[in-house]
Amino acid sequence: MRHTWRWFGPVDKVTVTDALQAGVQGIVTALHHVPTGQAWTIEGIRQRQAEVQAGGLAWEVVESIPVSEDIKTQTGDWRDHIANWQTTLRHLAQCGIRTVCYNFMPVLDWTRTDLRWETHQRARAMRFDLVDFVAFDLHILKRPAAAEDYPQPLQAEAARRFADMTDDRIAQLGRNVGAGLPGSADGYSLPQLLERLRSYQGIDAGRLRGNLVDFLAAVVPVAEEVGINICAHPDDPPWPLLGLPRILSTQADYAHMLGQVNSRASGVTLCSGSLGARADNDLPAIARAFADRIHFVHLRNVTRDADTLPCSFFEDEHLAGGTDMVQVIAALLTEEKRRRDEGRADHQIPMRPDHGQEILDDLTRGAQPGYPAIGRLKGLAELRGIEAALSHPQRGIFA
Repeated sequence: MRHTWRWFGPVDKVTVTDALQAGVQGIVTALHHVPTGQAWTIEGIRQRQAEVQAGGLAWEVVESIPVSEDIKTQTGDWRDHIANWQTTLRHLAQCGIRTVCYNFMPVLDWTRTDLRWETHQRARAMRFDLVDFVAFDLHILKRPAAAEDYPQPLQAEAARRFADMTDDRIAQLGRNVGAGLPGSADGYSLPQLLERLRSYQGIDAGRLRGNLVDFLAAVVPVAEEVGINICAHPDDPPWPLLGLPRILSTQADYAHMLGQVNSRASGVTLCSGSLGARADNDLPAIARAFADRIHFVHLRNVTRDADTLPCSFFEDEHLAGGTDMVQVIAALLTEEKRRRDEGRADHQIPMRPDHGQEILDDLTRGAQPGYPAIGRLKGLAELRGIEAALSHPQRGIFA
């Protein structure tokens, strides 16, 4: 696999040179400062490429070109936003970038109640606490009809949890849940979040799937034309939130998407952590099922508090948690060998160690939550060890 590293631009407290020293081969980034819906200019793309190259690496994967809420709801300026997305693909291709990750999560991107939760090893990790989230929905956000979404015992537990919350914790929970895309300046106050939720009234899972298909029908031909692979990131967590549908949470969801616009240019960002938050998602099986359409990989692991749906979970060490990482990597190496045998130029799948626990000097660096230097370096080393063992010419099965 091609070992990559997410970088949030010059404001990132983990530098490109840090990534180079960690042993990665390429950078994953985006123009986070460009407002959602606007096209990225060639000048802006080349400037970011120069910033990455100054640190000793190259910009190889885009994560992400944001898909606007107008596109997801097919309201407002959605047609202009799709046209700008198409333009951005053309400009990226002119600059030599061939892989673009995106997501289609309504309103919220990845959602956590805790950004620096302390583990039993005294590392800090991101966590989704279901009781805290329900307390937020019912008692902080006060979303209309929220009680219809939760069983009575869970509501009662959330009420007790909320009664014990300090003002600081209430404010922190609002900030954590309302955060926008990682690296962006987006985010919602409570009134803004309620207003955005209202914009999805009447949009169920079926309609949102249709809007995704319409979006892909418009942008995939451009991706084919310019030689770019686009790949959809799964929902995180992979179940409905705040009354909103989520449509890329399971193997069946991805099969529907790929079947509706059936092109190799449209594929999957396999995120083992996002999909792994559901006990009914078999990650090695999903990797095998969509192997030829996997264009980008996020490898991380989560430990669930229960196998119910939904559930609480935290982001564990890369080789801990509920996903068999050895089997996932074996499936990816099998696909890479198949592509090499076919003579494909894109046989090497870009992978990044997704997220990471804050350990050692990470605890004082203050980097983007989930993206520490040493925690990701540790994860990358572990993942590379699996890959090296499986590929070793003497004992490996993919040599």
